[in-house]
Amino acid sequence: MDVGGVLLVVVVVTALSFDFTNGVHDTANAMATSIATGALRPKVAVGLSAVLNFAGAFLSLKVAATIATGIVETGAITLTVVFAGLIGGLAWNLLTWYFGIPSSSSHALIGGVVGATLIAAGASAVKGKELVSHVLIPAVLAPLTAIVVATLGTFLVYVITRRVPEGIRSRGFRLGQIGSASLVSLAHGTNDAQKTMGVITLALITGGVIRPDAGVPFWVIVASATSISLGTYLGGWRVIRTLGKGLTEIETPQGFAAESSSAAVIFSSSHFGFPLSTTQVCAGSVIGAGLGKRLAEVRWGVAARMGVAWLITLPAAALVGALAWASANGIGGSLGVLTVFCVSAMLSGGLYLLSRRAPVNAGNVNDKWTAKERSA
Repeated sequence: MDVGGVLLVVVVVTALSFDFTNGVHDTANAMATSIATGALRPKVAVGLSAVLNFAGAFLSLKVAATIATGIVETGAITLTVVFAGLIGGLAWNLLTWYFGIPSSSSHALIGGVVGATLIAAGASAVKGKELVSHVLIPAVLAPLTAIVVATLGTFLVYVITRRVPEGIRSRGFRLGQIGSASLVSLAHGTNDAQKTMGVITLALITGGVIRPDAGVPFWVIVASATSISLGTYLGGWRVIRTLGKGLTEIETPQGFAAESSSAAVIFSSSHFGFPLSTTQVCAGSVIGAGLGKRLAEVRWGVAARMGVAWLITLPAAALVGALAWASANGIGGSLGVLTVFCVSAMLSGGLYLLSRRAPVNAGNVNDKWTAKERSA
């Protein structure tokens, strides 16, 4: 295999690794509230989410097209740039997973690719207008929209069911949550799995394997859908805990309203081809569910930490992407890429070992939110 072939294989493996962490990181988006309310047992929830994520990846390819050709100029980048961008996204995914912060895998990936492109090819290679219209504006509007929709939805479900006995209402909304959580998982597959499809397609175009107008190869769709589903099944319990227990104490009507709001916003985004942050949408919906219930507590300290993470996701991932490109390019060729890949793998393994010192799993994910977690 020649140097170009080695680079392409490493890029594809790195992309699928990112896709895997996307699934681990974003399981919380679909299932955190259903797990928190007891509508679904934790293991059942992540299994259902994995199946629906896989199915959702085949429903639309508009987001993949946006990532592949809508953010950077394909003719101005190289396989090393694509690889470095993926490293930027991976690093941010793993760091925020470790701290249990529901951050955006989408923006981490885009930030990494933009950062690597900027240092390698200059600002002219980044499509600034498209970045603003397809990424930055939706990043602001999507969570705000989700908050408004979920607040109104939560208020209405309590008003409409106020005369229904509590036991019957709780059982009814638990059943409803199974359907609404399934919709979020399906919507997540239509949006997030395609980001990796877009990056792999970009790499194949850059490597001269396919034409720029060839579209997404079927094997890329299957591989990306499988990777994100496997990550989803493992369950990102640290992030699930924050989203399900950290922002507010969720009751079943709130969970139903939050999940339904998230699904509506994400499906709308996928229809228009916006690479939306499902994390921001789902977190906004949970906040709205807290605001929509009278006397419910929203833990604004946790929300503030999430907000800070959202603000720095793009620049932080861009910085790592730029450093990864500089390191790989400094060593040169496939050796440089392989060196950065191995170092990244070792650092990722170290972070995982650190996480085992205070593990979060299916057995303790629903434990009461502690005073230590409130002040963290």
